[in-house]
Amino acid sequence: MKRDPGGWQLRLDQGMIERYTRLGVWSNQTLADLARTAATRDPARVTHVFEGRPYQIGRLLADAETLAANLQARGLRTGDVVSFQLPNWIEAFLIDLAASMLGLVVAPIVPIYREAEAAYMLADCGAKVAFVPGEYRGYDYLSMMRRLAKQLPQLQEIVSVRVGNPVANNNAHSRFESLVANGAQLREVPNIDPNAVKLMLYTSGTTGKPKAVLHSHNTMAYTVRAAGAHWDLRPSDTMLMASPVTHITGFGAGLEMPLLCDVRTVFMDRWDAAEGVTLIEREKVSISMGATPFLQELLDEARRRASRLPSLRLYACGGAAVPPALIRRAHSDLDRCRAFRVFGSSEVPLTTLGFVGASQLDLAAETDGEVVHYEVRVLDDEGRELSPGQEGELAVRGPAMFLGYADPAQTAESFDANGYFLTGDVGYLTPQMAIVVTGRKKDLINRGGEKISAKEVEDLLHQHPSIAEAAVVAIPHARLGETVAAYAVLVPGATLEFEELIRHISAAGVARQKHPERLFIVDAFPRTASGKIRKDQLRIDARERLRRETHP
Repeated sequence: MKRDPGGWQLRLDQGMIERYTRLGVWSNQTLADLARTAATRDPARVTHVFEGRPYQIGRLLADAETLAANLQARGLRTGDVVSFQLPNWIEAFLIDLAASMLGLVVAPIVPIYREAEAAYMLADCGAKVAFVPGEYRGYDYLSMMRRLAKQLPQLQEIVSVRVGNPVANNNAHSRFESLVANGAQLREVPNIDPNAVKLMLYTSGTTGKPKAVLHSHNTMAYTVRAAGAHWDLRPSDTMLMASPVTHITGFGAGLEMPLLCDVRTVFMDRWDAAEGVTLIEREKVSISMGATPFLQELLDEARRRASRLPSLRLYACGGAAVPPALIRRAHSDLDRCRAFRVFGSSEVPLTTLGFVGASQLDLAAETDGEVVHYEVRVLDDEGRELSPGQEGELAVRGPAMFLGYADPAQTAESFDANGYFLTGDVGYLTPQMAIVVTGRKKDLINRGGEKISAKEVEDLLHQHPSIAEAAVVAIPHARLGETVAAYAVLVPGATLEFEELIRHISAAGVARQKHPERLFIVDAFPRTASGKIRKDQLRIDARERLRRETHP
């Protein structure tokens, strides 16, 4: 164990540092190191495109250095935390790069969160500076932050982003634009430990209170570089990123990939299929990543336009259940795109990297990807390792793994004695070292002692032609304890009766226990910022529906 400059206790020791450095998997470089190298080599190189505007690395480096100098002048030191609750804007990258120069820890907060979530996270991480927009999509973040500041004694300054002339109040408040415009220079350039914490990322909270995931400069860099090597990324590649930069995917494969893999990233403020197709065609996008709805809607829009998106060669799909038919459809609808499933989490990003070979379509569609740079075990309920093909909890360790949670108690309960992170996901390994995820330990439905995988039933539902997307949750049952409820979003213009659904499930030849006992048709699913379905909210909704049936 090692104590970080920020005071956090990390799952890190000198032996681990020496081993991963000797193997060459930890580069011991910060994002600031990479930016300076890139700007020296070619200051005019465009690394990021935000809101249709290209940004050259030389200009970005200069602005980030000015921002870092102003933060240093305010007394921020290595290990201090700064937070940003921003959309996919260029300012987020500048904050990340400036923080890297000073050894600060960035704690992103997704923009969909409001006072309760933001207050919890800011207090938990002890942020000293918070960057927020003024009003964005009809919500006044600056006013929210001013209200929260009264209960956050560690918060020293609020920095507004893209606010013209904010009215002063009792809370310290600056404009972002003023922090990058005065040409300030660093008084001293700190020597940054690449094994120190650089990112504090809060989990989505699908199953409980958010946890603060701690990553170092080395763990984050290795995650992205390993993906770039496996996908054979080159300087000619352009990534389209619609996931929030406040999420592990948008942060790593969006903000930082251009400097780690020498590609260019084009950002979307939010996902819109029509805009996505336009950007792919205009920017010659060759790779993209996103949750299941992104890929599904992209294919629908491309088909509507009779476009086969010839520049797109790779699409990594994950974060939610990915129907095998969707992967196969991408291969048939697009000229040369190899879509594939990936699996991971904030704690163990991109545990799998997907099958991208020309002859690997079946593996790309039927599994959740290839294990490349992690060690993965499948464990039974007593922690014993299972053989390939046997289903159990997926346990993961490797050089891209996080270094623990901010709360040591949460860390202790999440690792086994061999240093494997217990993901809470249930699945099995194939002989090809692929992972097949079958559900979550907390996503199993216990029907009278019979454990039912929600994902297995969801896969059957996804095969029905009227269903665009499905989710399965447990609902209370007087005799059995729990039983199965199905939620479905239908294909536009389609209808679906419960009896038809049961006939469809019966035709698959599965046990009767797996048949849903309720079907709820909805227009859309509640989702986390990363696109995952909020099953906790669906469970609440299901219980409320049952209550109304019993007590109208």
